[in-house]
Amino acid sequence: MIGWIVRILLLAGGAVAALFVAPDAENFDVVQGMMSVAILAAVVLVVALISRK
Repeated sequence: MIGWIVRILLLAGGAVAALFVAPDAENFDVVQGMMSVAILAAVVLVVALISRK
């Protein structure tokens, strides 16, 4: 189950990272990971704000 969540996050992170960095660049994996963490933080923020109401 956790593997699916990580895979979906990395897929979304890779799609966003591809907008800024070429996929064959050496630092693409780092940018993909950073984008995945940013997406996860945004999802947690949205869930926290929705549950606050």
